[in-house]
Amino acid sequence: MIKNSIDLVYIDPLFGTNNIFKLGSTMSAEKDSKIAYKDRFSLESYLEFLYCRLVFIRKLMSEKGSLYLHIDNKMKHYVKILCDEVFGRKNFINDITRIKCNPKNFKRKVYGNIKDMILFYAKSGQYIWNEIKDEVLESDLKKRFNKQDSKGYYTTIPLRAPGIAQNGESGQEWKGIKPSSDRHWRCSLK
Repeated sequence: MIKNSIDLVYIDPLFGTNNIFKLGSTMSAEKDSKIAYKDRFSLESYLEFLYCRLVFIRKLMSEKGSLYLHIDNKMKHYVKILCDEVFGRKNFINDITRIKCNPKNFKRKVYGNIKDMILFYAKSGQYIWNEIKDEVLESDLKKRFNKQDSKGYYTTIPLRAPGIAQNGESGQEWKGIKPSSDRHWRCSLK
């Protein structure tokens, strides 16, 4: 084991569904199928199972390391508290919603489960961050900036948004102008 050496960890642990998953099927409906894995835990044993792994993962992570933990919507709240315990609440960076293509709500009288979550934690405040950027197509620019003059394309979307910024740059002065008392800047001052 090489402690403090891993910069990025992605885990997709069992979701604590209390089901048996078989090869070639999603649940235990087919009796002749071979068992792929069992996800048979009580809540307490599931959290203990995951806690041990998270402590081990944290030891392996470098100071600039990040953890992305994929979990379903039913267990997210429990697992978030567990991760807060292992990594510290201050090292919770964000959660990412993963939308499913099929909510699988065939016969139950509940709303369909349409999302999973990916919890994003850092070992410290020194984590690596690579800005996500997509190429913007000319056709997209013309939709977003649909007005044109001699200088080029532009839009008339307001620079201010409703709400007061408690912290951060969106409530700060920009080029000698402050947002009004009930608004903040819609985008980065840069």
